[in-house]
Amino acid sequence: MNLSQELPHPLDRRSFMASAAKTFLGVNVLSNVLVGAGGEDRKIPFRKKPAKKVIYLYMAGGMSHLDTFDPKPEAPSEIKGNLSSIRTSADGVRVSEYLPNIAKHMDKVAVVNSLHSKTGAHEQARYLMKTNYSKRGTIKHPHMGAWLLKYEDRINQQLPGFVSIASGSKEAGAGFFGVNCQPLIIGKPEAGLQNSKHFTGISDTEFMRRRKLSERIDQKFHAKYKDKNANAYTAIYEEAVTLMKSSDLKVFDISQENQSLRERYGEHAFGQGCLLARRLSESGVRSVEVQLGGWDTHQDNFQRVQSNAAILDQALSALLDDLHASGMLEETLVVLTTEFGRTPKINQNAGRDHYPKAFSALLAGGGVKGGYVHGKTDNKGTEPVDDPVTIADFNATIAYGCGLPLDQRLFTKNARPFTVANHGDPVMQLFS
Repeated sequence: MNLSQELPHPLDRRSFMASAAKTFLGVNVLSNVLVGAGGEDRKIPFRKKPAKKVIYLYMAGGMSHLDTFDPKPEAPSEIKGNLSSIRTSADGVRVSEYLPNIAKHMDKVAVVNSLHSKTGAHEQARYLMKTNYSKRGTIKHPHMGAWLLKYEDRINQQLPGFVSIASGSKEAGAGFFGVNCQPLIIGKPEAGLQNSKHFTGISDTEFMRRRKLSERIDQKFHAKYKDKNANAYTAIYEEAVTLMKSSDLKVFDISQENQSLRERYGEHAFGQGCLLARRLSESGVRSVEVQLGGWDTHQDNFQRVQSNAAILDQALSALLDDLHASGMLEETLVVLTTEFGRTPKINQNAGRDHYPKAFSALLAGGGVKGGYVHGKTDNKGTEPVDDPVTIADFNATIAYGCGLPLDQRLFTKNARPFTVANHGDPVMQLFS
């Protein structure tokens, strides 16, 4: 990437170079040479007003595109079942009848109906969607939220830069970026941040006395062994102490919201997770992921999708309502995605099976063009026929929306180069 053309202000160039230099993991930066500073120059410009934050909503299990955002009302019954589609607030855009509240917000949303992949196994497909790289046994790649945090740093230094809600500890995280980009994992949003206070009977004074003693012991160990894993452990501990003492700790307590608002998001883990995500984003957390499982509908597809869609419909519409009303939607990119779609033809168990050849995702806020549908599948939803989008393209679009340098190469300690886009091209038409 030609930095002199893409970054016109000297201060911007200096800041970018400094940020990039800090991210070279294990690669030396000489006094006058930035090793591996750029990848192939595709002349993709930086966004003038990128999104500052991301709320990433992940539909685990493989959300059916035909029964949500790519309905086929004219298809035969073995494809569409008895499901009908409804009009939305965006002219010409229709969604499943299961999503009546989201339908009212489609003027704020861009739909991508031409996603496709070759990966049809849950674990591998989920990893690919979240990291933009295929799963390998020899390396752990960073989650898209970790890439954002690596380049942009924290907004609020008292809070984690990346929080993952109801996603589990085995999901993609910081990868080779290390602990500074590791997500804080919240299991149950209504329970808040657990273990964030001293043991009963331990005063602040006693706690800090013990902490200082621990630091003195650690200093001797670090001086003697200079172990990176030990340093990482110390960094995590220091961050935990900072958070425990922060006045912003209360942001994790959604019980502070009035009951009517909590009910509007839905009295289920995903709804309360979206409410917590909104609170965290308001308080300066760069990236928040919230996961909704249950989309693996090999049996009883329509009953299970209807149940899950009701949860999604309530929570996402409340989230978009609040972000729009507060003006936060302009600086917050909301992403809704999944690992693959479901088979167009209904199986013998009234279900739909894994289907990576076609699926849907949404983007809203952060300068995204509302009321827009990108791409099209054929009349049975079997494959894209217009404007196909790969997973790499979709993730490149997220990165572009956040103003990240798509061709900037970062290196692991083994000097292996990676880019956030992984050769994907951003879908520029999705932005206004």
